[in-house]
Amino acid sequence: MSAPTSKWDDLWVRIASAAAMLAIGGVEVWLGGLWFHVFAGLLIGVMIWELVRMLTGKGDGRAAQLGALSGAVMIALNYVPGIVVLPVIAGIVALGAVLIRSYRKSWLLYAPMILLAGYSLCWMRDGLGVEFLIWLLCVVIASDVAGYFAGRMIGGPKFWPAISPKKTWSGTVAGWIGAGLVGLYFVHVFSDFFEKPAQPLTVVVFSMFVGFAAQMGDIAESAIKRRAGVKDSSSLIPGHGGLLDRFDGLIGGALVVLVLGLFQ
Repeated sequence: MSAPTSKWDDLWVRIASAAAMLAIGGVEVWLGGLWFHVFAGLLIGVMIWELVRMLTGKGDGRAAQLGALSGAVMIALNYVPGIVVLPVIAGIVALGAVLIRSYRKSWLLYAPMILLAGYSLCWMRDGLGVEFLIWLLCVVIASDVAGYFAGRMIGGPKFWPAISPKKTWSGTVAGWIGAGLVGLYFVHVFSDFFEKPAQPLTVVVFSMFVGFAAQMGDIAESAIKRRAGVKDSSSLIPGHGGLLDRFDGLIGGALVVLVLGLFQ
C-alpha cells in the first residue's frame, strides 16, 4: 500500500526549480538590451511551441515552426518602429490559424496574449527601466506565492471550479494582498520609482489590479488546458510543468501594463 500523498510533496522541487528560474531570469533582466531580447524571444518561442502542442495533441513540425518563428520575430520587433508590431503579430496569429485546425478559437485568443506579453516585457525593460520590470515580476510572484500557500493552508470555497478546480477564494484574496504589499514596498523604498509622484494608495491599488490580472492569466491558461484535456503545458520544469504553467500570470500582468501604458 502506497503512502498517502501530501499536498506539500512537490514543494521542495518547486522551490528548487523556481530558484533556478529566478537566478537565470534575474541575470537577463539586469543585463537588458540584446541579452534580454534574446531571452524573451526564447521564452515566447517555447510558450508558442507548448500552446500548439496542447491544441494539436501532437509534437509535429507545426509546433516547432511556429515556436521558432515567434521567437525570432519577438527579438526582431525590438529593432523596428512600433507601428509594425501589431501587424506582424497579427500575421503570426493568422498563419497559426491556417496551420492549426483543432481548437482554432483558443489559438486566436491566447496566441496574441503570449506575443503581446513578450513585447510588453521588452518594452518595459527598454523604456521604463529595470526597476519597473522588477516591480512587475515581484507583483506576479507575490500574488502567486501568497495564493499558493493561503489556498493550501486555508482552503475554502473555490474561485472558479469549472475551469481551475484548485484555485480558492482564500488564495485569490491572499494574492491581491501580496501584490498590494509589493506595491507599498516599492513606493516607499524606491522614491523615484514612478515618473510622477504617486500616492501610496494609488500604487497599492494598481499593484493589486496587476496581481488580479496575473490571476486571470492563470485562469486563461487553465481554460486552454481543460479544453485540450491536458494537465500541464509540457514537462520542461520539474514541479511546475511547462513555461506556460509558470509564466501564465506574467502574461496577464504584462498585458495590463502594456495596455495602460499605451493610454498614458
